Amino acid sequence: MQFSYRGKDSRGAVQQGTLTAPNPDAAATELMRRGITPLTIKEQQQKASAGDALGKLPIFNKKVTLDELIVFCRQMHALTKAGIPLIRTMRGLAETTKSPVLGEVLEDLANRLEGGTTMATAMQAHPKVFSDLFIAMIHVGENTGMLDDAFRRLSNILELERDTKRRVKQALRYPTFVVVALFAALMVVNFLVIPRFASVFDKLGADLPFLTQVLVGTSNFLLGYWPVMLLVLAGGVVLVRQWKQTEKGRLMWDRYKLRVPIIGPLLELITLSRFARNFATMLTAGMPVTHALSVVADATDNAWIGEHIREMRHGIERGESLLRTARQSQMFTPLILQMIAVGEETGSVDDMLNNVADFYDEDVDYGLKRLAESIEPILIVAMGILVLILALGVFLPIWDLGAAAMGRG
Repeated sequence: MQFSYRGKDSRGAVQQGTLTAPNPDAAATELMRRGITPLTIKEQQQKASAGDALGKLPIFNKKVTLDELIVFCRQMHALTKAGIPLIRTMRGLAETTKSPVLGEVLEDLANRLEGGTTMATAMQAHPKVFSDLFIAMIHVGENTGMLDDAFRRLSNILELERDTKRRVKQALRYPTFVVVALFAALMVVNFLVIPRFASVFDKLGADLPFLTQVLVGTSNFLLGYWPVMLLVLAGGVVLVRQWKQTEKGRLMWDRYKLRVPIIGPLLELITLSRFARNFATMLTAGMPVTHALSVVADATDNAWIGEHIREMRHGIERGESLLRTARQSQMFTPLILQMIAVGEETGSVDDMLNNVADFYDEDVDYGLKRLAESIEPILIVAMGILVLILALGVFLPIWDLGAAAMGRG
């Protein structure tokens, strides 16, 4: 926000100008820091240009990437460990970062810190940049005086998340390419190839086989109603996205997403690995078990598993053990439950949870390596069936016409 001010400096001279601050109190604090006693502070009403208006649209808004957050956490760990003041650190990083969005966020954080708020509270004003898990870790770090360690743990968590996303994208690259190529081939055949064969068959007046009639009918339908189909498809996508944003819709979507063959079990392993790792990090940082479960449940990107984690928290609040609530959730294998039991008996639940996460990571690595191998035979069979249908549908009438011509000859 832009403010115009009028005040007096230490010599009594009147000073006036403008400055940027999140609120009037922060603006007054900044003026006092400059040695100016504020007399009036007024917010300036800025007229937004067409470019600014377009820039505020969601489609043009750039987001802070995971790589930028990782670099930010590493820099904050090094600078806070060196004892550099937070406000100075924030302003320095805001000036040196290559991301304009992150620079604006860091500048706002510095202004809020000058206003007297804590870093965790200041980060809550930017939920699209800092997740609940991120804010909770910073809150614990501030309360325990180990903010540098909190940033180090966050960088490790974000690096694991980035590596997992990269491996998933790499595993899905080939199947995605094949599916897109298959869809493109279907469109070319239906819009260009079959209509030409259909016109030839019509001129000859031949009786078409059933398979050829199906292909010609499908092609005619796509040619005649493709605008309607695009509108229906776009409308369906919008409705599904709106339904997924509701609490019930997201819960059902995430539940059935885990039941998709081949991919569903792999997504469940990735989510449980992230849960175990984040939960162990929270406990190591000194956060109470119930609070840690709440934060991890909110940070989980699968609402169905997040609901089970909240049920574990409710069970612990009723006085049940972590082992019993984990068994009741039915999310963990007997081996994992045994490791949690050992952790409770020895008082090292966080270490056991890290071992659990390592087990899950090994399963994820194996699953990602086998993902392309599992999907490839299905795609090859689908392509073979498609080619067979197209070949028979196109060439059967030609063979019939050839046989009839030879018979007449």
